[in-house]
Amino acid sequence: MPAMPQTRPAVRRCAGAGAVALALIGAGLPAAAATGAEPPDLTRFYRQKARWTACQDVALPKDMQCAKVTVPLDYAKPAEGTIDLALSRYRATGPSRGSVLLNFGGPGGSGVSGLGLSGKDFMGLTNGYDVVGFDPRGVGRSSPVTCGDDPADPSGDTDTGTIPDVAHPQALMKVLEQLTARCTAHSGPVLSHIGTVNASRDLDVIRQSLGDEKLNYLGFSYGTRLGAVYAAQFPDKVGRMALDGVDTLTESLAEQGVAGAQGQQAALDDFLDWCVTDRGCPFGQDRRKAGEAVVDLVRSLDRDPVPSDFGGSFSGQDLVGAIGQGLYGRDLWSLLERALASLIEDGDTRGVQNVASGGYSLPAGPRPGGGKVSGADIPVDNLSAALMAISCADDPDRPSARRLTQDVERLGEEYQRTSPVFGRVRLTQVLLCYGRPRGTDFIREQVKDVATPPMLLVGTRGDPATPYRWAVETAKRLGPSAVVLDNRGDGHTGYTSSRCVHGKVDDFLLYGTLPADGSSCPADGDGPGAAAGPQG
Repeated sequence: MPAMPQTRPAVRRCAGAGAVALALIGAGLPAAAATGAEPPDLTRFYRQKARWTACQDVALPKDMQCAKVTVPLDYAKPAEGTIDLALSRYRATGPSRGSVLLNFGGPGGSGVSGLGLSGKDFMGLTNGYDVVGFDPRGVGRSSPVTCGDDPADPSGDTDTGTIPDVAHPQALMKVLEQLTARCTAHSGPVLSHIGTVNASRDLDVIRQSLGDEKLNYLGFSYGTRLGAVYAAQFPDKVGRMALDGVDTLTESLAEQGVAGAQGQQAALDDFLDWCVTDRGCPFGQDRRKAGEAVVDLVRSLDRDPVPSDFGGSFSGQDLVGAIGQGLYGRDLWSLLERALASLIEDGDTRGVQNVASGGYSLPAGPRPGGGKVSGADIPVDNLSAALMAISCADDPDRPSARRLTQDVERLGEEYQRTSPVFGRVRLTQVLLCYGRPRGTDFIREQVKDVATPPMLLVGTRGDPATPYRWAVETAKRLGPSAVVLDNRGDGHTGYTSSRCVHGKVDDFLLYGTLPADGSSCPADGDGPGAAAGPQG
């Protein structure tokens, strides 16, 4: 799971300064799904069939089809409300063995938009499948959660210059409590029923609506957690499942933060190794001095932020967020290098802000009333709001304010040693869920020793977000069904950045051909040129 997202310039560009705190904190008052003595009757949900039509959203490709599936808001009380989940697909080009569902990660990434943006990467799978993307509950077009960003809303906080950082944990915790209340006020009832346990149950309803006896699935990053939870809840419904960029199922927020800082620092070191070989590197050709220059630049901007080309100011932590985004794939290195050069040489923030947003901005629009919505109605803060809400719904730890303050003080030096660039922002991960009710313990305690057909897990050695050891640890936890493929490349996930990984995953999903457990894929070349992986 990533640290609190530093997408402040992108959000500011889309919807104004009031979204800054929301992108920092996210959303939520999630709760674990309730259980009753008698299993509720879900027959009407499992009887529905997805009805595919041309997508009405102009932001989606014309050759893509769209549908919706209705699921209960609360699986313990299915008669008390429903949610419409948005689906998209590319049809199989020949004989189809059913569907393969994709989740692009986040948590909070839209599968409908993701398939529309990167569908070409998955066209090989249409040789045997309808390729289906979906927006999980609370995400994208499926009852999106939001913390609000209306300047006319008196509860809104548009003073972006007063947000305390992790050096002042008690002040930051107070802001977290205030923004949690805003998230609750602006999101609909889905906020109390968000999280991976319920999303997994939704996934099974989707499977049935598509007419598939088994779930065939390709999940990236957070999507691997969703797949693992599904395997634990519905082991007899697992078909061919591939998990790329494997998430942890057991580590605490503090442990995840250290792992994230380590991964990002290693990716930054690789980027600087490459950058100093190029005359255009804004940090020069001395590798040691280049590393020091990055740290000095971040600290300088934290002391004296510069005016942003999109309004407001641009700080060192904004730069950290942009660099982190630019390290997700080697294909982004040249773009990141040019953006940093423009910032250093001309004071131009547009390039790094573009990198921070992934090169595009989310659509702005009014807050929806609930149910399935169009792309124009997705709240601009939905990605960050959903990321926090889902992450906290999945996490059972809720230390006291006193304990959190002690933890921040105790861990500060460790995080800084781990990464002088990313340590500070990753340390905020310790505070991530303060002020929210305790999440479910199902994932930590019950997602293990699954009795499923073989599953393919891909770990990438140079992954800045999900370290390779998580793939090994999760495979051991899931049991003999899990087969690990060692991708010896760089970037977040392997499917869209490694020809070898792409081929082995396709061979497994299409033909059931598994690589040997522990076998590896070599890196694709030594420089930029591979495609970027999913985002979360």
